[in-house]
Amino acid sequence: MPFEPVIGLEIHARLLTDSKIFCGCSTEFGHAPNTNVCPVCLGFPGALPVLNQRAVEFAAKAALALGCTVHERSIFARKNYFYPDLPKGYQISQYEEPLATGGVLEYASGTGQKRLRITRVHMEEDAGKSLHEGFADSSEKTHLDFNRSGTPLIEIVTEPDLGSAADAAQAFRMLREILITLGVNDGNMEEGSLRCDANVSVRPAGSPTLGTKTEVKNINSFRYLEQALDFEIERQIDVLDGGGTIRQETRLWDSAGRETFSMRSKEDAHDYRYFPDPDLPPVQIDRARIDRLRASLAELPDARRQRVMTQYALSDLEVTALERLDLTALFEATAAAAGNARAAFNWVSGEVARKLNELGDGFERERVAAPALAGLIALVEKGTISASMAKTVFHKMYESGRSADEVVAAEGLAQVGDEASLLAAVRDVIAANHSAVAQVRLGKTATLGFLVGQVMKATGGKAKPALVSELLRRELGQP
Repeated sequence: MPFEPVIGLEIHARLLTDSKIFCGCSTEFGHAPNTNVCPVCLGFPGALPVLNQRAVEFAAKAALALGCTVHERSIFARKNYFYPDLPKGYQISQYEEPLATGGVLEYASGTGQKRLRITRVHMEEDAGKSLHEGFADSSEKTHLDFNRSGTPLIEIVTEPDLGSAADAAQAFRMLREILITLGVNDGNMEEGSLRCDANVSVRPAGSPTLGTKTEVKNINSFRYLEQALDFEIERQIDVLDGGGTIRQETRLWDSAGRETFSMRSKEDAHDYRYFPDPDLPPVQIDRARIDRLRASLAELPDARRQRVMTQYALSDLEVTALERLDLTALFEATAAAAGNARAAFNWVSGEVARKLNELGDGFERERVAAPALAGLIALVEKGTISASMAKTVFHKMYESGRSADEVVAAEGLAQVGDEASLLAAVRDVIAANHSAVAQVRLGKTATLGFLVGQVMKATGGKAKPALVSELLRRELGQP
């Protein structure tokens, strides 16, 4: 029997606030364990939470960008469960009255543009972190770090609209891009700033009835998400084909073994005994503030992509090349400063991209400013330097921080455009290359390019190629 997968996502995104959601402790990553903590985020009795206004604004902006309805009133609830890194014995989250509901995420699939419905966006606090060691040799130890406890999160819950692992990964990728563009999340999945849980089930193809789902938890890369879902889909199909039944459970992805494994039975909402948190009043956001937040939204990735393609006459592949290295903003600024979009694209996607790929994390973006690139483009357009020499100038600019004008002047790199100065070099090249000269005189004009190259080499790349070609033709009696 053919089966089809049904997938929904739950994405946890850490909000880029300086302090935690209910206290003033820092959210900065990488501090020594248990140093960014206080009685509130450690769950001490009598410590009362105070809501971070910036967290609410960031959460609302994310929801608005996804087309959700942001409600003027929402409620924080206590989600009760035991885990060692949850000091209060409950997590402050939202349940019956979330911040926002009913949005849509559009993403590009291999079969065209698709829509993923957003069920809800709600706020919650993160738990601490458990660090396990010694399980291999039975000297089990678990260390607890509460620095992450109380960090503000949004959870974005989707409808089960995804029909393949590849689509799930692409939707997750698009969501990450939106959150980074808005400035509400840094997209750093290695540090746990963005995590994805995927609910997946299979059913007979065409059946309207959903199968029993499993949850694959805490996936922190697009590749792992796709691999985990592909494995889990095949596992469930194998179980059903063998006459077995799927258990509703939470599973983890083993990236080394490339398989999912059972973590625990899956809880239902009633297991968490949600009830409104008595220490937190309802969240109130008036319509005027919601409208102001909507007006402040940055241009979203899809809209920007279409605008850049149209405004600068770039292809989809060219825009994708800029986006892949986060160079779109530099390109637009350079195009505006230079007044030449095509030249700006060639430089940003060419030498700038090569330098970025060469240096990786050591690449310093502030060393590649749009005005400096525009100045370099201007020197090429005026004929002050050749296109090949411009590449040398660019690298000297990056290393020294000087402008193109300063590099060219200091190192004498301007093109030589004086006939008298070049004529001697042209005649020397003709005298040293009898075979190539004979071929040119026999009508093999392509060989003229070789002679031009020899003159350029002899002049250190400073000669104007067009003038060199003209002088060679004149000396060889060619039209």
